[in-house]
Amino acid sequence: MAKPKVDIHKLSQMLRAGKTVKECAKFFEVTPGAISQHKKNLNVAVVKNVALENAHRVVDKNLNTVDQLQKINDHANELLDLCMKWINGDDEALQVLESQVRTVRVGKDEFPVSEYKFKDPREIALKAMSEIRGQLKLQLDIFQCLYDMKAVQEFQQEVLTAIGEVNTDVRDQIVSKLRERQTVRSTLRFD
Repeated sequence: MAKPKVDIHKLSQMLRAGKTVKECAKFFEVTPGAISQHKKNLNVAVVKNVALENAHRVVDKNLNTVDQLQKINDHANELLDLCMKWINGDDEALQVLESQVRTVRVGKDEFPVSEYKFKDPREIALKAMSEIRGQLKLQLDIFQCLYDMKAVQEFQQEVLTAIGEVNTDVRDQIVSKLRERQTVRSTLRFD
Protein backbone atom coordinates (compact mmCIF):
# COMPACT_ATOMS: atom_id res chain seq x y z
CA MET A 1 0.00 0.00 0.00
CA ALA A 2 1.45 3.38 -1.01
CA LYS A 3 2.22 5.85 1.73
CA PRO A 4 -0.11 8.89 1.56
CA LYS A 5 1.52 12.17 0.60
CA VAL A 6 0.05 14.03 3.56
CA ASP A 7 0.85 12.76 7.05
CA ILE A 8 -2.21 13.76 9.07
CA HIS A 9 -0.33 13.89 12.37
CA LYS A 10 2.43 16.07 10.88
CA LEU A 11 -0.20 18.31 9.23
CA SER A 12 -1.96 18.64 12.57
CA GLN A 13 1.28 19.66 14.27
CA MET A 14 2.07 22.18 11.53
CA LEU A 15 -1.38 23.76 11.70
CA ARG A 16 -1.19 24.00 15.50
CA ALA A 17 2.22 25.65 15.09
CA GLY A 18 0.57 28.35 12.98
CA LYS A 19 1.63 27.26 9.49
CA THR A 20 -0.61 28.41 6.66
CA VAL A 21 -2.35 26.12 4.18
CA LYS A 22 0.10 27.29 1.49
CA GLU A 23 3.10 26.49 3.66
CA CYS A 24 1.74 23.03 4.43
CA ALA A 25 0.99 22.41 0.75
CA LYS A 26 4.54 23.34 -0.18
CA PHE A 27 5.96 21.07 2.55
CA PHE A 28 3.92 18.04 1.44
CA GLU A 29 4.22 18.95 -2.28
CA VAL A 30 0.47 18.97 -2.84
CA THR A 31 -2.05 21.64 -3.77
CA PRO A 32 -3.48 24.03 -1.18
CA GLY A 33 -6.89 22.50 -1.99
CA ALA A 34 -5.63 19.08 -0.91
CA ILE A 35 -4.40 20.53 2.39
CA SER A 36 -7.73 22.31 2.89
CA GLN A 37 -9.53 19.01 2.35
CA HIS A 38 -7.29 17.22 4.85
CA LYS A 39 -7.78 20.09 7.29
CA LYS A 40 -11.56 19.77 6.88
CA ASN A 41 -11.36 15.99 7.38
CA LEU A 42 -9.27 16.53 10.51
CA ASN A 43 -11.85 18.93 11.86
CA VAL A 44 -14.71 16.50 11.13
CA ALA A 45 -12.78 13.69 12.83
CA VAL A 46 -12.18 15.88 15.86
CA VAL A 47 -15.86 16.85 16.09
CA LYS A 48 -16.96 13.20 15.81
CA ASN A 49 -14.39 12.15 18.39
CA VAL A 50 -15.47 14.85 20.83
CA ALA A 51 -19.11 13.87 20.34
CA LEU A 52 -18.36 10.19 20.98
CA GLU A 53 -16.15 10.93 23.97
CA ASN A 54 -18.82 13.13 25.54
CA ALA A 55 -21.78 10.90 24.69
CA HIS A 56 -21.69 9.15 28.05
CA ARG A 57 -21.79 12.47 29.88
CA VAL A 58 -24.89 13.55 27.97
CA VAL A 59 -26.60 10.18 28.41
CA ASP A 60 -25.75 9.95 32.11
CA LYS A 61 -26.76 13.53 32.90
CA ASN A 62 -30.29 14.14 34.10
CA LEU A 63 -31.56 16.29 31.26
CA ASN A 64 -33.62 19.26 32.26
CA THR A 65 -34.64 19.70 28.60
CA VAL A 66 -37.27 16.98 28.76
CA ASP A 67 -38.77 18.51 31.90
CA GLN A 68 -38.94 21.92 30.22
CA LEU A 69 -40.58 20.43 27.12
CA GLN A 70 -43.10 18.65 29.34
CA LYS A 71 -43.94 21.91 31.11
CA ILE A 72 -44.48 23.71 27.78
CA ASN A 73 -46.55 20.78 26.55
CA ASP A 74 -48.71 20.85 29.68
CA HIS A 75 -49.46 24.56 29.21
CA ALA A 76 -50.23 24.08 25.51
CA ASN A 77 -52.62 21.22 26.34
CA GLU A 78 -54.31 23.32 29.02
CA LEU A 79 -54.82 26.15 26.53
CA LEU A 80 -56.06 23.72 23.89
CA ASP A 81 -58.57 22.19 26.33
CA LEU A 82 -59.92 25.63 27.28
CA CYS A 83 -60.24 26.68 23.63
CA MET A 84 -62.02 23.47 22.69
CA LYS A 85 -64.46 23.92 25.58
CA TRP A 86 -65.02 27.53 24.47
CA ILE A 87 -65.61 26.39 20.87
CA ASN A 88 -68.15 23.86 22.15
CA GLY A 89 -70.06 26.60 23.97
CA ASP A 90 -68.77 26.24 27.53
CA ASP A 91 -69.18 29.71 29.10
CA GLU A 92 -67.01 28.72 32.05
CA ALA A 93 -64.03 28.25 29.71
CA LEU A 94 -64.38 31.83 28.47
CA GLN A 95 -64.57 33.08 32.06
CA VAL A 96 -61.33 31.21 32.90
CA LEU A 97 -59.59 32.79 29.90
CA GLU A 98 -60.90 36.25 30.78
CA SER A 99 -59.83 35.90 34.41
CA GLN A 100 -56.22 35.50 33.29
CA VAL A 101 -56.18 39.02 31.84
CA ARG A 102 -56.42 41.59 34.63
CA THR A 103 -53.93 44.32 33.82
CA VAL A 104 -51.92 45.51 30.85
CA ARG A 105 -48.44 46.95 31.22
CA VAL A 106 -47.58 49.97 29.07
CA GLY A 107 -44.00 51.00 29.73
CA LYS A 108 -43.64 51.10 33.52
CA ASP A 109 -47.35 51.66 34.18
CA GLU A 110 -50.03 49.00 34.59
CA PHE A 111 -53.65 49.63 33.67
CA PRO A 112 -56.69 47.49 34.49
CA VAL A 113 -58.30 45.79 31.53
CA SER A 114 -61.92 46.78 31.06
CA GLU A 115 -62.66 45.17 27.68
CA TYR A 116 -61.55 41.82 26.28
CA LYS A 117 -61.07 40.96 22.62
CA PHE A 118 -59.99 37.39 21.97
CA LYS A 119 -58.90 35.91 18.68
CA ASP A 120 -61.04 33.22 17.13
CA PRO A 121 -60.73 30.23 19.51
CA ARG A 122 -60.30 27.89 16.55
CA GLU A 123 -57.17 29.81 15.53
CA ILE A 124 -55.80 29.64 19.08
CA ALA A 125 -56.63 25.91 19.24
CA LEU A 126 -54.81 25.25 15.95
CA LYS A 127 -51.73 27.12 17.20
CA ALA A 128 -51.79 25.10 20.43
CA MET A 129 -52.10 21.86 18.42
CA SER A 130 -49.18 22.93 16.25
CA GLU A 131 -47.07 23.67 19.33
CA ILE A 132 -47.93 20.27 20.82
CA ARG A 133 -46.95 18.49 17.58
CA GLY A 134 -43.66 20.42 17.52
CA GLN A 135 -42.96 19.52 21.15
CA LEU A 136 -43.66 15.84 20.52
CA LYS A 137 -41.32 15.82 17.51
CA LEU A 138 -38.59 17.52 19.52
CA GLN A 139 -38.99 15.03 22.37
CA LEU A 140 -38.79 12.15 19.91
CA ASP A 141 -35.61 13.63 18.38
CA ILE A 142 -34.03 14.04 21.83
CA PHE A 143 -34.90 10.48 22.87
CA GLN A 144 -33.56 9.12 19.56
CA CYS A 145 -30.30 11.02 20.02
CA LEU A 146 -29.95 9.78 23.60
CA TYR A 147 -30.67 6.22 22.50
CA ASP A 148 -28.04 6.48 19.74
CA MET A 149 -25.46 7.90 22.16
CA LYS A 150 -26.17 5.14 24.66
CA ALA A 151 -25.81 2.53 21.91
CA VAL A 152 -22.44 4.00 20.86
CA GLN A 153 -21.26 3.99 24.47
CA GLU A 154 -22.33 0.35 24.93
CA PHE A 155 -20.70 -0.65 21.63
CA GLN A 156 -17.40 0.98 22.59
CA GLN A 157 -17.44 -0.78 25.95
CA GLU A 158 -18.33 -4.12 24.37
CA VAL A 159 -15.48 -3.83 21.83
CA LEU A 160 -12.95 -3.04 24.56
CA THR A 161 -14.27 -5.89 26.71
CA ALA A 162 -14.05 -8.37 23.81
CA ILE A 163 -10.52 -7.27 22.95
CA GLY A 164 -9.57 -7.53 26.64
CA GLU A 165 -10.86 -11.10 26.74
CA VAL A 166 -8.67 -12.05 23.79
CA ASN A 167 -5.58 -10.07 24.77
CA THR A 168 -5.39 -7.57 27.61
CA ASP A 169 -2.14 -6.13 26.24
CA VAL A 170 -3.86 -5.24 22.96
CA ARG A 171 -6.78 -3.66 24.85
CA ASP A 172 -4.40 -1.62 26.98
CA GLN A 173 -2.53 -0.49 23.86
CA ILE A 174 -5.79 0.56 22.19
CA VAL A 175 -6.93 2.48 25.27
CA SER A 176 -3.50 4.11 25.48
CA LYS A 177 -3.62 5.13 21.81
CA LEU A 178 -7.15 6.49 22.22
CA ARG A 179 -6.08 8.56 25.21
CA GLU A 180 -3.03 9.77 23.29
CA ARG A 181 -5.19 10.87 20.37
CA GLN A 182 -7.67 12.45 22.74
CA THR A 183 -4.84 14.52 24.19
CA VAL A 184 -3.67 15.54 20.70
CA ARG A 185 -7.20 16.37 19.60
CA SER A 186 -7.88 18.44 22.69
CA THR A 187 -4.94 20.67 21.75
CA LEU A 188 -6.03 21.18 18.14
CA ARG A 189 -7.37 24.58 17.20
CA PHE A 190 -8.70 25.43 13.78
CA ASP A 191 -9.44 29.08 13.19
